[in-house]
Amino acid sequence: MELRDALRTTGAIRRFTSRPVDGRVLYDILDDARFAPSGGNRQAWRVIVVNDEARRRAIAAAYLDAWHDYLGHVLAGVVPFSPLATHEERQRAEAHREAAERLSQPGGFPETLASVPAMLVVVVDLTALAATDRDLGRYQFAGGASIYPFVWSLLLAAHERGLGGVMTTVATRNEARLRPILGLGPSDALASVVVLGYPKARPTRLARRGVETFATIDDLAGEPFTG
Repeated sequence: MELRDALRTTGAIRRFTSRPVDGRVLYDILDDARFAPSGGNRQAWRVIVVNDEARRRAIAAAYLDAWHDYLGHVLAGVVPFSPLATHEERQRAEAHREAAERLSQPGGFPETLASVPAMLVVVVDLTALAATDRDLGRYQFAGGASIYPFVWSLLLAAHERGLGGVMTTVATRNEARLRPILGLGPSDALASVVVLGYPKARPTRLARRGVETFATIDDLAGEPFTG
């Protein structure tokens, strides 16, 4: 697969065939993804390949619980878990929690997460993470630059082998609940649950904003960059 095609066609896949994902294929995906960049080349990611059914069900339950909170935000017209959310917006989201639960569908992705062909939990070793925005007094995200390129590389490597998948961070809301289930230590953090499988269908056209809508010249209010 040409790199340009991979960049333009690696969309989120949440529906899979019943075909299992061989352990050797997963190993090869991880073997390619490990070359992702990270701060100081410390490679602060750890990966748990979750095969145990009980653990899968526990992760799925934690995910679904957090998904109902996410959907409650959507129903309230609020950006889900926005770091800038006001107290009033948080209350509005909480008020829609029961409505979100009623919208659950037995065959939906959150409801069937435990049965995905392959489930990977990406964990961060905080002792190895360079979070350069640690002391800025705002929401921190710079440390993710040492983790999420690895996750994206997982998805690209999976696509190369005919698989699809999605990176989801919804379950991180229930990290405390998942700590004993996943054996996380005090300096470990949950970064993502990545699911992989052979897609039932793959999108051929991804909807994204044009370059001129997000790239400007010289400052944030500058002229749109058009090349």
